[in-house]
Amino acid sequence: MGWFRTEGLGERARAFAPMLAALGLLAACSSTLDSAGVAPGTPGTAAAGGETLGNGTVRVALLVPRSAPGNAGVIATNLKNAADLALREYQGQANLQILVKDDRGTPEGAREAASEAIAQGAELIIGPLFAQSVVAAASVARPAGVPVVAFSTDTSVAARNVYLLSFLPQSDVDRIIGYAAGRGKRSIAALLPDNGYGTVMQAALQRVATTSGARIVTIERYGADRTAMQQKAETVAKLAQSGQVDAVFMPDGGDAAPFLGQVLSANGVRPGQVQLLGSGQWDDPRIAAAPALKGGWYPAPDRAGFAAFANRYQGVFGAAPVRTASLGYDATSLAAGLSSRFGKDGFKPANLASPNGFIGVDGAFRFLPDGTNQRQLAVYELGGGTPVQIERAPQTFARTGSS
Repeated sequence: MGWFRTEGLGERARAFAPMLAALGLLAACSSTLDSAGVAPGTPGTAAAGGETLGNGTVRVALLVPRSAPGNAGVIATNLKNAADLALREYQGQANLQILVKDDRGTPEGAREAASEAIAQGAELIIGPLFAQSVVAAASVARPAGVPVVAFSTDTSVAARNVYLLSFLPQSDVDRIIGYAAGRGKRSIAALLPDNGYGTVMQAALQRVATTSGARIVTIERYGADRTAMQQKAETVAKLAQSGQVDAVFMPDGGDAAPFLGQVLSANGVRPGQVQLLGSGQWDDPRIAAAPALKGGWYPAPDRAGFAAFANRYQGVFGAAPVRTASLGYDATSLAAGLSSRFGKDGFKPANLASPNGFIGVDGAFRFLPDGTNQRQLAVYELGGGTPVQIERAPQTFARTGSS
């Protein structure tokens, strides 16, 4: 993997240079950012069908659900602001003009926005957010030879030249099961919700178990009611008590994980006896404070990267970003870096799906040829308060699972 050189940059710039660069794409950069860590950017200007950020010659579209109801509009604003921030921080190197389009959060809106952007010369589409909108945008972009870097977590919409930059459940399973197996926790029972998320996690678990040398003793799928959750957890507890399992994988977040942990604890499962394994959904204060989950391990991006990004974002826009805002920043940085290094060939599959990967706000990531992605994640341990990082995220893709 290439790395961003920091010679000639200011101290503040060196602090977050790895987050600015993708595959060392700005190795020739020599500008110094201002005292806030952000160079003055080009104000957004009105354009036909939306807003424009930047004044470069390479046109990139950003499709976001700005007029959609609920919190979708808030996420859209954050994604747009994050893209703006990336352009500011690439001042002098980013030859980009971002065409911000409102896809309205609907397939029809996404199709119209993509068509309009391509007609205006967009060479890459960033977004949309929702799965069906990604399908609609791709139906226009594919015949035009324009790649898409979208934010959906639904891997069924990924395809060649339709890449997902989102946080995918598969990366969580790869990391935590590989880490646990590397530390002797190889007999696994799984407690999974009986929904689409549980189905994705089950498939990923079965695949990773084969490659990591782990053995799946049982997979228990539970419904939404607590009675069903309790029954399934009690079944797993019996197996743990009999010594048949040494790890319980229960990736569900919210109130589910603490409740399952309580049932396991009430049925004699102790942290020193069986290792509890979670997912990125465990990166939640409610779960961190749950006594029954103390000692549990879960994967998540290194917190330092997002914290630095959030500080810079708040300094410019006056409010903290939502968690997914980093995707807008990384997508824009990726576009800027690829176009800067490779020119008109920047968005070809060989560059977008480089096996070496890229460095973003949340660490190393890479796109796979099928449009999904892999992320290198850290491992955290719950301790009844602030989770403690027990293994850093790998910085390359030389090895996965345990670094």
